[in-house]
Amino acid sequence: MKRAAIITATLALTLTGCSTVDSESTATGTESQADFLAAHDLGGMEGAEMIDHLDQMPVSQRPTDLLASVRTDELVLSDNDDDVVVDLPENQTYVSIAPYVTQTHDCFYHSLTTCLGELGNENIQVTITDETTGEVLVDEETATFDNGFVGFWLPDEATGTIEITHEGRTGVTEFSTTDDGATCVTDLRLT
Repeated sequence: MKRAAIITATLALTLTGCSTVDSESTATGTESQADFLAAHDLGGMEGAEMIDHLDQMPVSQRPTDLLASVRTDELVLSDNDDDVVVDLPENQTYVSIAPYVTQTHDCFYHSLTTCLGELGNENIQVTITDETTGEVLVDEETATFDNGFVGFWLPDEATGTIEITHEGRTGVTEFSTTDDGATCVTDLRLT
């Protein structure tokens, strides 16, 4: 028995030493990152596509073994075993907004797999204005996703207001896409 354990351990060390690994992939982490993304059905997607895919996914189909946190310039993905950081488009920040009437939650970095807003699949009118330039960045009728949020890619370094109207109620709040700005807006109450 002891001899079988020694032979097994030696064989394992020999096989590990003989395996071929692309040293460039290992150094940059691209091989393990690709495996991680493929395991979570995100392979072949850019960061912005991953965000759009996960945020718009029906709540009942969301992965329960993946956390996905949107930062101003990167997407942080993690499961029980690994963490992966994916760069986001330059000069843009994803801001996700959950308008509410009676209930909300505190949030700073939007979690694509766990954040839930009150008003899922509701038609809303959204106007987002840059206070510095006065430019209207978004002015459209849209619907919240199944998770109660609606997301927009906004220019970096912008500050201003978000106004949402839903069934005769309107709410306004501030936003910022500076480095210390929130990607999750949950303080827009409709009154």
